[in-house]
This record gives sequence, C-alpha cells and structure tokens, in this order.
Amino acid sequence: MLPEDETTPPASLTHQGEPPYMPATMPAPAPGPAPEPAKPNPLNLWLRDIAVAIGASVLIVLFLYQPVKVEGTSMLPRLEDRDRLFINKFVYHFESIHRGDVVVFHYPRDPEKSYIKRVIAVPGDRLRIDRGEVYLNGKHMPEPYVPDEFRDMKSMPETVIPDEEYFMMGDHRSISSDSREFGPVDRDLIYGKAVFVYWPTKDAGVVD
Repeated sequence: MLPEDETTPPASLTHQGEPPYMPATMPAPAPGPAPEPAKPNPLNLWLRDIAVAIGASVLIVLFLYQPVKVEGTSMLPRLEDRDRLFINKFVYHFESIHRGDVVVFHYPRDPEKSYIKRVIAVPGDRLRIDRGEVYLNGKHMPEPYVPDEFRDMKSMPETVIPDEEYFMMGDHRSISSDSREFGPVDRDLIYGKAVFVYWPTKDAGVVD
C-alpha cells in the first residue's frame, strides 16, 4: 500500500516507446483559379450611354432654356402666332444685350404679361424714327428683318436711351405695340433671349 500522502500518477494511454496520440488532420484543399469577371453586354453599355445623354439634355433644357409660345403676329415674318421656341434664360448673366437680339421681357405696364420684341437701341444710343425709318446715332439703320409690306409711317423725335434701358420694336411695325408706345424697357424686366423655334417644323430654326 502507498502512504496516504502520496498518489499514483494518472494512467496514460500511451505505450512505452510510442509518441503521444495526435488527432489526424486533413490537408486544406488547394485554391482553384479565380473566376474571370463577367464581360459587359455591349447593348447595356449602349443603353446606358443613351440614358445619360437624354438625362443631360433634359437638365440643359430645364435649367438653361425655357420653352415659350408666341402669341400674336407682331414679330412676323420670323415668328408666327403659336410658334413654340426655346429662350436662353442665363445668357444675359454672362454677356451684354445687343442690338438686333430678339428678347422676352415682362410688359412694363403689367409684369404678369410677357412680350417678345427685337432690341433696336441700347443705353446711350441716340434714336430717331422718321416715317418708319430708324436712325441710330445719326445714321440710318438698315433693317433687313422688316419686309416693306410690314413697315409703317410713324415718326418719333430723337431721344437718348437711358442707362439700363432698351428700346424694343416688333418686326411687323404696322401692328406692333412696343417701345414707341410704352417707352424703353428696364434691364431688370428682360429675362431671356429667343434662340430656337422647335414647333411647328416648318418654322423650325435659329431665331435671328
């Protein structure tokens, strides 16, 4: 018998002369080749490009241009009643208003209404009208956009266009209500330049 203060060593599962038992392990499988990335479908790429182009065009139209409809015949022969056109709303933030520009502005006597006319004189110009003929700064002003049958015989004494104001006239002089009636238009009332007629197709083209 062993003394009470001694204990026997724990039993071992090993046999003398053999290494301790180790659990068997399976080797990790070798990694296979990486899958090739899928090739993009050419049709999908084409549709994507079309969608991007359409989206960009819509943004340009919405933020740079505004569609408007002509009401009346004061801008014949270039613009007819019910023509639809785009106006550039931002061009005059970056450049000056020039003589000959066709512009859209709030009617000075009722800002709820809009008129479309041609700029005839700019600030500082001396303007005189003699029996329908326009004289600017002492010189006769040729106006090829006014057909002879649309002229009138109205006259106006010479006047100097004030700062920040513009003298407007319609191309159909004999029926146009314009600056000859309501005076020069303040710069703040002008909000766009006529650019392009898009409907009807017979009138489509650049406004000049």
